[in-house]
Amino acid sequence: MQLSVFLCLVLQSAEPVRVLVTGAAGQIAYSLLFGIAKGDVFGKDQPITLILLDITPMLPVLDGVVMELQDCALPLLREVIPTDKEEVAFKDLDAAILVGSMPRREGMERKDLLKANVAIFKSQGAALEKYAKKTVKVLVVGNPANTNCLIAAKSAPSIPKENFSCLTRLDHNRARSQVAMRCGVPATQVKNVIIWGNHSSTQYPDVHHCKVNMAGSDLACFDVVKDDDWLKGAFISTVQQRGAAVIAARKLSSAMSAAKAICDHMRDIWSGTPEGEFVSMGVYSSSNSYGVAEDLIYSFPVHIKDKQWKIVDGLAINDFSRGKMDATAAELVEERDTAVTFLSA
Repeated sequence: MQLSVFLCLVLQSAEPVRVLVTGAAGQIAYSLLFGIAKGDVFGKDQPITLILLDITPMLPVLDGVVMELQDCALPLLREVIPTDKEEVAFKDLDAAILVGSMPRREGMERKDLLKANVAIFKSQGAALEKYAKKTVKVLVVGNPANTNCLIAAKSAPSIPKENFSCLTRLDHNRARSQVAMRCGVPATQVKNVIIWGNHSSTQYPDVHHCKVNMAGSDLACFDVVKDDDWLKGAFISTVQQRGAAVIAARKLSSAMSAAKAICDHMRDIWSGTPEGEFVSMGVYSSSNSYGVAEDLIYSFPVHIKDKQWKIVDGLAINDFSRGKMDATAAELVEERDTAVTFLSA
């Protein structure tokens, strides 16, 4: 049997994974959907059913997105389902990528933003609980991502908390790229940067455990860069403020880079991380070894194997890092405590 015929038969017999993207008419989703549909995330031989959820006024835009996906003639894309109904969107999901959220508007108090998003993610968490597979992997992208993820997880009590994560891979990729540019190497030669904490301006991009491959040898980032002031100052603030810098330049928030980070995050969940490497994810903080408060979604370095993440233990934390890790944790505790009051309302 010819290989091409064999592969065709395999594709036809494989069960499609059901993948939901919310906020599907938005600009991040527009950059994201093609990568998912062509096999960059769940595998080059894995058929896909895409479910696209957005609010009712956006359905005409979703129809246009569906037409474009159809016009790509992608061999893995079995079906595209646009909807504004949670009972349709969340049914039998294998993966949920929750991009849509209430953006902060001019003059809006942070507590009002939290209240609006608690309502959204409480509803979506309840829909996951009622309709999705209990094995569903949930990635929250919509900001404030950490706390939105926590609310969704609390609203789906029968789905393991370990199945929920939030996106800090964009920050991770930003940090990796900044180091690579400083060292004059491709980003693939930089590994094990860490984003600790919140996906906000308090996040802590940490390179104390980062390695840079120079002429075939993995060297400590501090030894290669040879500029401690930059690594403890401008590097950190550049990564923390990168989203705002993109908005100032584009007049729009990050979309292409956010979509790439989503693909990286979900691909690593599905396929695992390379031996000796770790990535950053916002995950449930229970039983961590770094003194971070319980009951938070906090970004840690993780290894992933068999679709299960594990926080990397035993990394040395100096006083400089401890102060920054504690500061971002304090912000998350405050966000959580505010959000939980709305959850029970």
